Amino acid sequence: METIVAFALPSRAYDLQMLDRPADRARDHGWVFGLPPGIASEQWPLDPVTGFPLMHGFTLKMPDDYRVHGEDIVAVSFFATAPDHNDGGAPDDPEIREAVAARPAHPRLSRMTDILDYEYAALLLTKAEYAGAFATPPAPLPLATADRPRWLDVGGASAFFEAAAPYARKMFAAQPRADLSETRAIALVPRATDPNAGKGPQDEHTRQNPPTGYQPYYHYVGGVPSRDNFRLHDWGKDHAHNHLGGTMRPCQAVPEMSPFYIEFEEYFGGYNFGGGNAQLDFKDMKFDWACG
Repeated sequence: METIVAFALPSRAYDLQMLDRPADRARDHGWVFGLPPGIASEQWPLDPVTGFPLMHGFTLKMPDDYRVHGEDIVAVSFFATAPDHNDGGAPDDPEIREAVAARPAHPRLSRMTDILDYEYAALLLTKAEYAGAFATPPAPLPLATADRPRWLDVGGASAFFEAAAPYARKMFAAQPRADLSETRAIALVPRATDPNAGKGPQDEHTRQNPPTGYQPYYHYVGGVPSRDNFRLHDWGKDHAHNHLGGTMRPCQAVPEMSPFYIEFEEYFGGYNFGGGNAQLDFKDMKFDWACG
């Protein structure tokens, strides 16, 4: 029997800041890069495309108003295809896919696939799991034939720094340590003004669901769409690129999602989004990204 969890819509959105230091669980709201907490090695999701473990991107501890899955589910860990395994389209090996599907899974694992058929995953974590020890990545499947991803040897932070463009390297005050456990802390800062807090993002012209009252971050002077008339709303000019809920700024079309979502850039975990950004709806477990 399915458990129905009652929840209220959040009244605030939060900017997510990646700080220039490792995470401290007692005061921070999670971490970018590094390892996921509180799970067994065999519960770490493997990539059905390559047979290697998916790369941990971030673990975010939710503020109380975003704990949509119940009071005890306090965090989400996001896993992605390693950037060095993401190159234009996923090959399909039924043997690898079946072997991954046959493995034991975390009870709150959700898997998602992008438009190129690459794999992503999210784990919903309890208080005890979030407070637990860092997990050890599992061994790849014996069937795996892809090149070993760089993050498995030096950690996600160092691997991203090695391959990042100069603008992305500026997100780091110094070169990260070459260590699987190397993290960068996440700080949560409530947005001063965001009229879209608690509203599911949608495009009024392409939406599939009833209107949520969501407003785009821009408008056209006089209501006439043109490049010269394009303006940003003043209320959104100080919004950070990485954020929890509220106004979305995707690189292309607005994916329709619940108010319980995270929008993040490539450096917020070290991905290949073609210079773009991504969105994870952790209520309905939807994922989308678009190139810049």
